[in-house]
This record gives sequence, structure tokens and C-alpha cells, in this order.
Amino acid sequence: SGLKCHMSLPVTVGALLVGLPYSISLAAQWIYGWPNKPGYKKYIEALKPRIYCLTRAVLETLKYLQYGRLYFQWKSWYKNDENRKHYEKAITFGRRGNKLDLYHPPNMEKKEDAPAPLVVFIYGGAWGSGERSIYCLLARQMAEELGAAVVCPDYCTYPKGNVLGMVQDIADCLVWAQESGQKFNFDKDNIVLIGHSAGAHLCALTTLFLIDTREELFIEASKQRDITQATKGVILSGVYNIMDHYEHEQKRAVEYVSTMHKAMNGVENFPYYSPTHLLEKLSQDKLNVPPFALLHGTTDIIVPVESSTKFSELLNSLSVKVSLYLLPRVDHTEIVTDLMASDRRFYHPIYSCIKQEF
Repeated sequence: SGLKCHMSLPVTVGALLVGLPYSISLAAQWIYGWPNKPGYKKYIEALKPRIYCLTRAVLETLKYLQYGRLYFQWKSWYKNDENRKHYEKAITFGRRGNKLDLYHPPNMEKKEDAPAPLVVFIYGGAWGSGERSIYCLLARQMAEELGAAVVCPDYCTYPKGNVLGMVQDIADCLVWAQESGQKFNFDKDNIVLIGHSAGAHLCALTTLFLIDTREELFIEASKQRDITQATKGVILSGVYNIMDHYEHEQKRAVEYVSTMHKAMNGVENFPYYSPTHLLEKLSQDKLNVPPFALLHGTTDIIVPVESSTKFSELLNSLSVKVSLYLLPRVDHTEIVTDLMASDRRFYHPIYSCIKQEF
């Protein structure tokens, strides 16, 4: 009995401290991609002691179980016939035939009213996941709270597309908005972009590409200028300096399983896809940038709060109007999930920030 006790304790400790974390991390590497190293070196890299950081990052995803009730709410929302009056679903737009959903503002039946402003909401998902229907509750609440029409488009996530393709898709959505305002009774010249996480990065990047009238968007320069003039503000919570974020991923040991560097075709393209880098390179005559509002939870460990504070400092240094809201006790997920239902803990504090800017 004593011998078994003496043997079982180290075995148990070994299983918990070595076997479990290595098993979890190896599974994550196998599912999401091994380090880009030749031959056996990728396995050695994946088994370094920092694997404990990766295990922690994987286990942190278990907290998403707390959003089970929201999951069943949005799954059933479209099935409720009463809600059909609030939206137009699966409208085709853009060069790749993507779909968007349009949510009507309150009192839209009053045709004599002036067209409502338009919010374009871009969801996140680490550039490799996400789907517009998940955000039906958010879009509906946003339409009510802001008195605006709200569009939520899909875009080509990795591996179907890279970040340039994602920016093109969002730009295509804005072209659609310019062409469809009269049909759906929203103000095509009064657009606000709102994005979360990777979606915030894509909003900022698309805005700057349009300001710079980039040829790689394959959109006429005149249309790009029209969209730029119609964009009255950008409200964000996410990533703006890709190299900084990659270093943060390295500290968490998730850089190999992350979609980010793959979606950007490698580390060498990080400057090209960094809003901070683009801002620094814009000529003075093109610094006609719409106002930015940056929201960030102080307990966000996925995207550190420095992402927003540094971006705010850069915008200020370039005399671009920017507001910074640091929200105590709010984490990376809550800043978007808590916009989905009025009984969520941070619903009112977050919307009060958005309304102040909107």
C-alpha cells in the first residue's frame, strides 16, 4: 500500500505537469499547424518548455462555454418569424459573391423620415474564422441603440483568402453601400465602421487603403474617394501593429497555431498589413483620416491594451482626431458578446462609449 502510494504520487504529478500539457499542446499543433521548420526541427520546436504557455492559452478557450445561452439565442433568432421584419438576409455583394445581412433601424416604416446612418460591423476571428449570422443579436441591438441601419458582411477568411482579399471584400461592401442607400433607405454618405479584434484591424486597414487609393483594391479611384468622404468615423477594439501582436503571440506560444502570419503570407508582409506602418507612411496631403474611437478592455489577454494605447498615441501625433476608452474588468470577448443582450454585465458601459462617439 505504501509502495503504491509512493509510486502513484509522482506518476500523478508527472501526468498533470508533463503528460497533460504536452498532450494538449501536441493536439493543438497537429490540428492548427506545426512550426515552419525543416524536417524533425519542427517537432523539437513544438516540444520546447514554452509549451506550457500554449497549454494555458488552449485551456483559456474553455471559458467560452459561459456563452452557451447566447449561442442558443442567436441560433433561434432567425427562426422566429416575428424577427423577419427587422432584417434583409443574404444580400449578395462584391467580386467574390459574398453575402451580407442588413438590419433595419427602428421606425423604418416611416418613409418620410430622413435616411438612417449606416453602421458596417466587421467581426473578428483571428483572420481564419467567423460568420455573419453569429452577430445577429449584436446587429439588432446596435440598430436599436444607435438608430441606424446595420450591415454585417462575410469576408474571405484564411485559407480561402489572405488579408488583402479580406480588405477587398470589406471595400466591396462599402461600394455596395454607396450603390444601395436609396434602395434600402439608409444614408450612403453617413457611414461608420465598427470592428472587433481582427475585424478592427481590417476596418483600420481598409480605411487607410481607401484613403491612399490603392491600386490593389481594384476599385476606381473616384469610388475610393467617395467612400472615404462618406466614412464619418471608425470605432475599433483590436490589433493595429502586426509585429507587436506577433511578439505577444510568441509570449503566449501561440504564434505557430495562430492564423495571423499565414493569412498575411509570412512575417515579411507584416509592415504592409499594419495600420500603424501605413499611417506613418501616408503623405501629409493624404492624412484626411476620419475620427477614430478606440475601445479596449483592461483585462484583455488576447490582444493587450497597449495595442490601443500605442495606436492612440500615433494618431494623436499625426493630429488625427482619436478618443481612447479603457474599460475596466472587460476582456477580449466580452467587449463584443456583451453588446448582444441588454442584460449582459457590460452592455450599458460599452454602448455609452459607442454612443458618445457615434
